[in-house]
Amino acid sequence: MNGDRILDKFNCMCAGLLALLMALASPAASQERYATVRATPDGIGKAYMGREIAHVMSYHGAPWLERPERMTEERPDLVLAALDLKPGMIVADLGAGSGYYSWRIGEKVGKGGTVYAVDVQPGMVKLLEKQIAARGAANVKPVLGTATDPRLPVGQLDLVVMVDVYHELEFPYEVLAAVVRSLKPGGRVAFVEYRGNDPSVPIKALHTMTEAQVRKEASVLALDWVKTVNGLPWQQVVVFRKR
Repeated sequence: MNGDRILDKFNCMCAGLLALLMALASPAASQERYATVRATPDGIGKAYMGREIAHVMSYHGAPWLERPERMTEERPDLVLAALDLKPGMIVADLGAGSGYYSWRIGEKVGKGGTVYAVDVQPGMVKLLEKQIAARGAANVKPVLGTATDPRLPVGQLDLVVMVDVYHELEFPYEVLAAVVRSLKPGGRVAFVEYRGNDPSVPIKALHTMTEAQVRKEASVLALDWVKTVNGLPWQQVVVFRKR
């Protein structure tokens, strides 16, 4: 009996030591994910998987999101079609900005569906709330997220959409990990990004991404590539499914 008790105590001590080591290692692991680089005019001087992270567009730039030309320059109708939205779905519009896509997604999922419209800037959330009220989009729920956590319900979402947003995330790994946690088994995440290395896209390089880079960064989490939708004027839609 005494031998069993000693073994139990030893096992408890080992478990406690392992937990302590993991807790101590976690911040270091997080720091090692990112590299400090010489900041370019459009970047923050922080790189992830070989890509410098771009500056976030301020809420003062929200009128650009609502410009009438966006209908022809970006063809949001084709973006929405690529998302395979269905009535009753629970969707997050991550980096929703002024809500340009949020209420449109809300129309597609209908009264039985829900759209969580997430942004990290209080100024954007205020604009988003005005947009929702003006549109009568009762199924769109504004959420003020943080740089590392979009504050989405765990295991409940059918789809998370990021339109021209992911390249600006200060902590892309942490946010994408939180996105994966929020998805149902088999739920999807869609990256809508301006095409990188394409001279026909009149967007600053750091605010674009290649499909290869998107797939590289998604591959470190429990996501499987489903499809890439091209044929848009400036963007591409890269879709993954949670394992």
